Amino acid sequence: MKFDKEVDATGLNCPLPILRCKKGLSELSHAQVLKVIATDPGSVKDFNAFCTQTGHELLQLDEGDAVFTFYIKKRMI
Repeated sequence: MKFDKEVDATGLNCPLPILRCKKGLSELSHAQVLKVIATDPGSVKDFNAFCTQTGHELLQLDEGDAVFTFYIKKRMI
């Protein structure tokens, strides 16, 4: 999937992957896509809740070998 910025949150536990995601999204324009790579198994639930609460769109989640890759589209204002 095409993305505009990548954030590596591997090896970090909650809430650090979400905080890195928020920082990454703040550096993007509206409708751009952020790729976040995380290894915390709880991040799946956390990113779903984050997107629901903030209005950003979780476009895709890829899981493999204890690595979770999220593609998040920044919401329009």
